[in-house]
Order: sequence, then structure tokens, then C-alpha cells
Amino acid sequence: MVRVVLSFVLLALCSLPALSQTYPARPVKIIVPYGAGGPADIYARFLGARLQPALGQPFVVEDRPGGGSIVGTDAVAKSAPDGYTLLMMSNTHTVNETLIPKKPFELMRDLAPITGVNSSDLMMVVHPSVPANNLKEFIALAKSRPGELNYASSGPGTPYHMAGELFKAMAGVNLVHVPHKGSDGARASILGGQVQMMFDAITTMAQNARAGKVRALATTGLKRSTVAPDVPTLDEAGVPGYASGIWIGLMAPAGTPRPVLERLNAEVNKILNAADVKEAWAKQGAVPMGMTIDQFDKFLRAEIVKWAKVVKVSGARQD
Repeated sequence: MVRVVLSFVLLALCSLPALSQTYPARPVKIIVPYGAGGPADIYARFLGARLQPALGQPFVVEDRPGGGSIVGTDAVAKSAPDGYTLLMMSNTHTVNETLIPKKPFELMRDLAPITGVNSSDLMMVVHPSVPANNLKEFIALAKSRPGELNYASSGPGTPYHMAGELFKAMAGVNLVHVPHKGSDGARASILGGQVQMMFDAITTMAQNARAGKVRALATTGLKRSTVAPDVPTLDEAGVPGYASGIWIGLMAPAGTPRPVLERLNAEVNKILNAADVKEAWAKQGAVPMGMTIDQFDKFLRAEIVKWAKVVKVSGARQD
């Protein structure tokens, strides 16, 4: 009996390297738990287009927005742990561990890290109709009209929401949060003037600012963005110490075989380290992250702790 058990164990161990070589044998789905047009959607499609020739199978992107990323994420968490359903996630997920404790999943229990993809600053913009030409003027306007000005986000716990709540707390202003089902809806609201302000990824909003469709007041990094060097940071423009941003990463259902995770990690990191990718993303304001599985695991756990503190200090809540 012992010999039989040992034989099965040895057979399983020997099959692991072969598994990584045969994966994928059919199309892979990347679920984006946000609306179309946002950073996660854009970069999931970018990676999918590069992974297909590298691994010989289509990588199909499916947007499943809803519940501040809960709907799409839960679908991945409940998928077969075989590497054929992946999740393009963001710092929304690490925020939601505190902001939305009663979820149908736990991030680090039900999902397995693959790697970080990229990070970028946010851009704080207002509709051109707002009578504020710079950050200090907007803060003064907000203080003179408490509870009258709105800001849009792509949903509770998203980087856009948390950037707004952090701004409210640090600037001492009372703004009304208007959540949307995705960043495309939030973006449409600021462009249409239905809301007065929004924090959005610089990779998607900078072009609207350059076209005069919105007025850029500040960016959220501690250094000015190379994409918008004329726009000051919040830290230098009137909210000392302010820093926020957005990052995206890739995960799979917990229990996905380690060789499959390792192969995905290696192939994605090859893409992130390519000179043409670095150059193209730099022009958009995105910085490749690229990590080992264990490094990304450690990063995610640290982010959960960090954002738990921000949620508490800012008083952010699920609207």
C-alpha cells in the first residue's frame, strides 16, 4: 500500500514540469471586473494580444463590472483552478478587504497571485464649467459650498474613490461621492458636466485634459508626471503629503497548479521587460511592475494593511 501511495506521489511530481509545458491547451479567459475603457481593460487586452503568440492560444478578455469589482472577482474565485480563467485586478481589491468585509470571497484565500502589471498616477480634473483654475481655488470653492460639489468614481473601493476620500480628509472639504459601475461611466459624467470633479488614471484622462475637455488641477504622485509635466502634484499645489495612484495585477483561482502560475508569471514578465513596451507605456504614464509570484504575494498583503489604515482615517464607506 505504501509503495502504491509513493508511486502516485512520484507520478504527480514528475507530471508538474510537463504540465507547465503543455499549458495552455485551449483559450484562456481574462476577466476584468470593471467597465470597458479603463486601465484594467486596456492593459488586459494588451497582455492578451502579446500572450497569444507567445503561448499559442487566444487570451480572451471579458469585462464583468459590478459591485466595485465584486461580481467579476467572485466569478474568477469560483472558477476551476486550472489556469484557464484569470483575473485582472487592481488596488481596488486590497481596499475592499477592509471596505467591504462581507464579500463572497477573501482575496488571499480564494485567489492566487501571478504578478503585478503596471502602476500609474491619477489626475485630478474638473469640468471646465467649474470656477477654479487651480487646486487652491477648488479647495476654497469646496469649502464655501460644503456638500454641494460632486466627484465621480468607478465604484466603492476603487482607486478613484479612495483618492477622492483621501483628498476630502487631507484638504478638509465636504464633497459628495457619486459612484458608477465602471470608469467609463464616471468619465462620461465628468466630460458631460454631470459631476464637478474626478480622479482618473493619467493613462486615460491626460488626452482629455490636453483637448480641453476637462481642466487638470493636479496629479497624485510625489513627483510630476512626465506625461503632464506642467500639471503640479497635489503635494506641491496645496495638499502636502498627498500621494495616491493606481496599479493593476494578475491573479488566478486559488489552487491553480504552481507550474501554471510560474509559466504565466514568466511570460507576462517577458512582456513587461520588453524595451518597446517600456517605451510605449512611459508615454502613457504607466510603469511596468513585474514581480515574482512571492514578491507579488508580499506586495498584496502589504497593500491590504496600508489601505485598511486609509479606510479608517478617511472614513470611507461603501455607498
